[in-house]
Amino acid sequence: MGDLAEHLATRRTVAVKWIIGPGPDSEALYGMMTMAARVPDHGKLAPWRFIVFEGDARATAGDALAAIAERKGLAADAEAKAAERERLMRAPVVVAVISTARDHPKIPVWEQQLSAGAVCLNFLHAANAHGYAAQWLTEWIAFDDEAKAALGVRDGENVAGFIYIGTPDIKPTDRDRPNMDAIITRYEA
Repeated sequence: MGDLAEHLATRRTVAVKWIIGPGPDSEALYGMMTMAARVPDHGKLAPWRFIVFEGDARATAGDALAAIAERKGLAADAEAKAAERERLMRAPVVVAVISTARDHPKIPVWEQQLSAGAVCLNFLHAANAHGYAAQWLTEWIAFDDEAKAALGVRDGENVAGFIYIGTPDIKPTDRDRPNMDAIITRYEA
């Protein structure tokens, strides 16, 4: 079945704490986003978009997140505030996958949201294909309206995930997987 089957059978996320620099350059990142966008998309709506955080923009966004977290009581001490400030600095590049699902006469919003989720998973595969590690996270910033607005998410949009991308500092080990016999049923008439 080849390299793709091997990749899918052994795919493993590298946690952001083990992602270091360098990250992808603009050309590689564009290639990853192009691959990530090749997902099922009923109606060719492209119900998602990307926001790229790299370089100093990560620190600027982190400052905004730290201020929001402090106001909301999520960063009560200096250590917690610093963690918020560093949130988008944990990898050389972070890409927000934004679900732009909207009412459509034939394509349900849920189907559009699933397409955005597929973009996130494809992004992990694309990063790996380019020789990088990536982790898909959400965390509180994906669900807080003020944080989303500070990061460039528009009204009516949602964050499908933040894809943290860089060089793996470790080779990931496997983890327990679902018991397939416990999650497969066959419909019988």
